[in-house]
Amino acid sequence: MQRFTELAVWQRGHLLVVEIYRATESFPRGELFGLVSQLRRAAVSVTANIAEGSKRRSSRDYAHMLNLAEGSLAEVECLLMLSRDLAFLPVDRYDRLAAAATEVAAMLSGLRKKVEAPK
Repeated sequence: MQRFTELAVWQRGHLLVVEIYRATESFPRGELFGLVSQLRRAAVSVTANIAEGSKRRSSRDYAHMLNLAEGSLAEVECLLMLSRDLAFLPVDRYDRLAAAATEVAAMLSGLRKKVEAPK
C-alpha cells in the first residue's frame, strides 16, 4: 500500500496549504477568526481527506474521501476569490494560488476516477 505522502496529489495539495498559510499571514487582524481560519481549515481538509481516504479499506470509502477533498478544494477556491475581491490578496498571488488549486482539482478528479473504476 502506498503511503499518502507518496501521492503526487497530496504533495501538491500540501504545498498549496503552505502557500495559503503564508498568504493569509498578511490578512487584516480582524479576519483571523473569520476568513483566515476558514480558508486555512478548508485547505488543510483537502490533504487530510486524501490522507484519511488512502487508509480506508474499500475503494468506495477511498473515493468518498477524495470527493470530500474535492468539496473542500471548491471551498478554498471560493474563499480565495472572496479574499481577492476584498483586496486582502493581491491579484498576482490570487492567480498563482488559483492555478495551484486548479492543478490539485484535476489531480484529485483523476485519482478519484481511478479509484472508482471497476477492477
